[in-house]
Amino acid sequence: MAAGTSNYWEDLRKQARQLENELDLKLVSFSKLCTSYSHSSARDGRRDRYSSDTTPLLNGSSQDRMFETMAIEIEQLLARLTGVNDKMAEYTNSAGVPSLNAALMHTLQRHRDILQDYTHEFHKTKANFMAIRERENLMGSVRKDIESYKSGSGINNRRTELFLKEHDHLRNSDRLIEETISIAMATKENMTSQRGMLKSIHSKMNTLANRFPAVNSLIQRINLRKRRDSLILGGVIGICTILLLLYAFH
Repeated sequence: MAAGTSNYWEDLRKQARQLENELDLKLVSFSKLCTSYSHSSARDGRRDRYSSDTTPLLNGSSQDRMFETMAIEIEQLLARLTGVNDKMAEYTNSAGVPSLNAALMHTLQRHRDILQDYTHEFHKTKANFMAIRERENLMGSVRKDIESYKSGSGINNRRTELFLKEHDHLRNSDRLIEETISIAMATKENMTSQRGMLKSIHSKMNTLANRFPAVNSLIQRINLRKRRDSLILGGVIGICTILLLLYAFH
């Protein structure tokens, strides 16, 4: 029976590791897809700016389909890995060998941490991709409106160039805002870390301050005893001196 349960646990661990490896590869490919989407969108924007054809700003329909497919696959892998982790949790709760529970719980917690990291990375990459796509769609709509307005009303090239320059300024401003936000987030993390350090120092200082009254009381007792001993010694010396003087004069 113990061998059977051990084999069941090992099977669950193998399934978890296999799913984690698949998720790792999928997330790397998913991140590369988002990065290539951003770069291709930027290249399409520059090509449209210097050409007069009617090529759309975003020629990423195939990338959109790949994104949706990969997102579904990753969500399915995350769901499967969650199910395996749940089975591992059930096994640890019903395991009949208490001495092994600590090791099993440690292994289970490690797999849960990996699942949480992969889930966080997936949602973060997906949110970045959606933000890039929405921004590029908005910019593409603006560019199309400019081109349509130019061809329909016969605006001269000078005014069109001004519109395009203004569009570039907006893109640059958006990039600067993103960089500023990244710097602010890094600063926030550093400040949070420093606040934790200061709290730890403050706690240690309070502990020392609570101990100081007892130390001060002990020092005061020692000083009082020294002072008493000094007074007694001084009195004995004085009496002896007086007796010697009386003896000398008599």
